[in-house]
Amino acid sequence: MANKTFSALRGVGARPTGLPVLDGVLYGEPLLPAVPAYELSAALRNLTQPYVGLTTDGTPMRGLYQLADSGANHKAAVDAAQAFLASLSDSERMCTQMPLDSDEWRTWTNAFVMWPAKGVRLERISQAKRDLVLDLMRESLSEEGYESARNCMRLNAALGELIGLYTDTLTEFAYNFLVFGEPSTTEPWGWQIMGHHVDINCVFVGSQLVLAPVFLGAEPNFSLDGAYAGTRALDLETDKGLAFRRSLTESQEDAFLLSRTVLAEDLPAELAGPFNGRHVGGAGRDNQVQPYEGIKGSELSADQQGLLLDLVDVYLSRLPGVHAKAKRRQVEDHLDETRFCWRGGHDDVAAFYYRVHSPVLWVEYDNHPGIFLDNEEPERFHIHTIVREPNGNDYGKDLLAQHYALHHSAR
Repeated sequence: MANKTFSALRGVGARPTGLPVLDGVLYGEPLLPAVPAYELSAALRNLTQPYVGLTTDGTPMRGLYQLADSGANHKAAVDAAQAFLASLSDSERMCTQMPLDSDEWRTWTNAFVMWPAKGVRLERISQAKRDLVLDLMRESLSEEGYESARNCMRLNAALGELIGLYTDTLTEFAYNFLVFGEPSTTEPWGWQIMGHHVDINCVFVGSQLVLAPVFLGAEPNFSLDGAYAGTRALDLETDKGLAFRRSLTESQEDAFLLSRTVLAEDLPAELAGPFNGRHVGGAGRDNQVQPYEGIKGSELSADQQGLLLDLVDVYLSRLPGVHAKAKRRQVEDHLDETRFCWRGGHDDVAAFYYRVHSPVLWVEYDNHPGIFLDNEEPERFHIHTIVREPNGNDYGKDLLAQHYALHHSAR
């Protein structure tokens, strides 16, 4: 074990209890106890329900998302996707390129799959083919978005190196990759990367781009030793969340503070588990019904609104510039309706959770207890983040419906 790193983690070590995971597959009952087997298979149960989207009352608000010409040119992403597909064997392509309306979009998990996952696993293909996948990701995301995703992938391997376990699973490229539809500058298509702590769904609709759902996480969110020394992730998500929380006053706490700690004993059981933690919009929760909680944007001072938008910008910065600016304008249009809630402390060490819930953007940040490390309570160094487009536009579905109604009315 890397003692220097464990010292930085304040005595945290590897969790002694093993998981029935082999070569990236988590084996369910009877090898896995009933509760985690149920929780971690949520994505499959998700498919029994037709897609609706994350809503406050079960009915999506309409008219929030509009087809438009963003001015962006996605030819570089299309070229990268075509080069990747052309590099595959017939059998690889058969398993990797899915129809655009495939349910495989919705079978992502931030843990390890408990079912046969489609797509190529990046560590099982040649470096040349893998580099083509990375080219596609780079051409689709901003520089910040690409580096954030790659650092979370690297930290997955750093965790395996740190604890000296699951060396066939906690690796840099233990991720499945899919392409949906036929890459095109005019017709919709997209891609997905899926695996432990990294899940990105990227959809192109003409010159528009939707990046949702996105899950990025790390345990721990830094590496001090070994092959990945110096790698860090999700610092701004932490720091900007704290900056906004610290701007809120004691007199505002009744409006936004849901609990003063995230210790298990201080929370209802459904928010104290190690799998979802405080998250309510994670894997398998495409149709989550979540009423608004927290302080409204209209109740914030101008300075506080600015700090809230600074926090939102951290998540939007994963999008290429023109798309980030368009999404920022959309969030600003609904800022008065946006809600913010918080659980936990806001000093320099306390673990915490926050949620930004706008009609057009959903952000969750949570500190978790150890899964592979042995801290029983949430700590700052284990981070999960989720971004969604509420009211029916995860996976670009609202924009896709508009596109087909306009251009393929017989569909």
